[in-house]
Amino acid sequence: MMFKKAVMTLLLLTVSNVFMTLAWYGHLKVKNIRFFSELSLAAVIILSWSVALFEYSFQVPANRMGFIENGGPFSLVQLKVLQEAVSLTVFMLIALLFFKTGGFRMNHLLAFMCLILAVYFAFRP
Repeated sequence: MMFKKAVMTLLLLTVSNVFMTLAWYGHLKVKNIRFFSELSLAAVIILSWSVALFEYSFQVPANRMGFIENGGPFSLVQLKVLQEAVSLTVFMLIALLFFKTGGFRMNHLLAFMCLILAVYFAFRP
């Protein structure tokens, strides 16, 4: 049962972070589309918040399900470190695939290795 909650927490965090990344950065990509380029900053903020609502719809259940005091497998610190690792992984994938940024360099690999170490240390007894 704990394994199932851990997997569900990670899946919900991943979906949540896809929405979060799109809410935070998606408007930078679609600004070249005429409709979006004509929107005011206030309209872009409202649009981003609308997308972010979906983020919270997955983030809150992930945290509730995964939190040890609710019967989940993760402490509060572990949940936060997992969320950050998932967030940066999702961001990098979206940046590479959707934004087609300059690519994946050695310093990016080193940064991800540091994240993996952070997760390791957060889960260490």
